[in-house]
Amino acid sequence: MMTDFTEEHTSLPSFRGEEGKGLRGGPQHATPRKLHLPIPNSYRKWLQIQRELSLRKLTEGSKYQEELKYDFNIKGELRHLDTNESFVFNYYKNGHEQNHERYEVLGHSITQYVYELLGRVCMLQKVYIPTDATEDEPRSFFFMSKHALTSSSSLIIFLQDHGAFCAGQWGRRAIVSEGLKHGTQIPFIKMALKSHWEVIVLNPNDNFTDMKTEKERFSVRQSACSIPKRGSSSPEEHTTYVWDHFIAKSAARNVAFIAHGYGGLVFVDLLVQRKREVMNKVYSVAFIDSTHNIQQQSRHDPEIQEWIHRNCREWVSNSKPLNKTVHRLMRVNCPTFSAGTEKYGLAPSCCLQPIFKYLKSMLKAKITTALRNSPVVTRSSTRKKTGY
Repeated sequence: MMTDFTEEHTSLPSFRGEEGKGLRGGPQHATPRKLHLPIPNSYRKWLQIQRELSLRKLTEGSKYQEELKYDFNIKGELRHLDTNESFVFNYYKNGHEQNHERYEVLGHSITQYVYELLGRVCMLQKVYIPTDATEDEPRSFFFMSKHALTSSSSLIIFLQDHGAFCAGQWGRRAIVSEGLKHGTQIPFIKMALKSHWEVIVLNPNDNFTDMKTEKERFSVRQSACSIPKRGSSSPEEHTTYVWDHFIAKSAARNVAFIAHGYGGLVFVDLLVQRKREVMNKVYSVAFIDSTHNIQQQSRHDPEIQEWIHRNCREWVSNSKPLNKTVHRLMRVNCPTFSAGTEKYGLAPSCCLQPIFKYLKSMLKAKITTALRNSPVVTRSSTRKKTGY
């Protein structure tokens, strides 16, 4: 299972025959030799994409192109092209505004880079919304797999935290500090696709069209030169729009959400607004450090609280080992477990494996229950119903 951005093609020891007796009757030990395995096709594809796609190319032409001589290496880590060192946040001494502007330029380039990875590595399609937008109207978009709307298999929805990062990212700082493996949703997406599930990657933070210059866009001083995007002026509106026009109409019988941070609050908002639809179509939700508040958002609706407790599970940043139970006082919630890290930005990548194990177990339980409750069709009952 490949959760990194490379598939290691290692050299493994191989032996000519087994240890045994030689021609003279004595013990004979084979001499190990190196067996060079072929490079997997997915690894070749990644190498090709690495050559064609460069973060450095995206930062060229900007005001800080000389101060941003960085690119991602084969492991998906951001490194300086000359020194191989990690990113330096405080590049300018006593230059807070310049450091912020430089970081924003880098973040904008990373967003474009991740969009390219979603399309070329994960083979996802970009879908523009609103669907009835006029030619000159500002639009948002999200990503989905080819058969997300037509396949009856499971459909996984990715809902990120609130912040200055877009589709495919769990967090910008995690990408810069820890790499693409930890800061992007790509390992999750690839695991879902490998399990033959379809995916939709929401873009809840793409809410406005900037009418500012590049200098104004990346400046610490924010101006009001932005236009809200219809159907996506907030994370809540974006998620509801995609639900109404795509997810609710999809052929998928089993939908699951993976929601991080503010994304958990957004999902609960969707649950409250589309209660029956969501309860009927969504079989499970994996929260990660969610900021939702069930009592306040549901207005103490016992049915919603019961559904959350029965169909959801949360992983939180905690000092306990991965997947150990965490008791949270003063909060009525679903079963909660440790993400295996105290670092908020690393929580998603750290609990990838237990999240998918949980979603698969919930899916299996739902299918088993459905089969148990479905009537058994026999030849005699068919004759009675049809009159034969």
